Amino acid sequence: QVQLVESGGGAVQAGGSLSLSCAASGRTFSMYAMGWFRQAPGKEREFVAGILSSGGSGYYADSMKGRFTISRDNAKNTVYLQMNSLRPEDTAVYYCAADRYGRVTIRTYDYQYWGQGTQVTVSS
Repeated sequence: QVQLVESGGGAVQAGGSLSLSCAASGRTFSMYAMGWFRQAPGKEREFVAGILSSGGSGYYADSMKGRFTISRDNAKNTVYLQMNSLRPEDTAVYYCAADRYGRVTIRTYDYQYWGQGTQVTVSS
């Protein structure tokens, strides 16, 4: 069982930056692939970025490439999402998720554990 807690959301103007964190409980964090998803009002939850259990450069949805960076620190049981050049359309609740099978996929149902989400609001 893994519990995930996101933090770092807030309000920012377009062009600004935010850094999200997701702290995980448990001793097996380093075995999980991690993903960030987001959900805007009236829209489905969508994949933002993902990272394998061992780390690496990460995987991104096309609209996030070059603006967002995912990383993880297995010693701290934490995954991060650095968001730069934010746009009003990035406004959403951002969730982190964990997959115990070590896969990075864009499908929400592949992830067994979810955080409660953190709100990101970007004003124009």
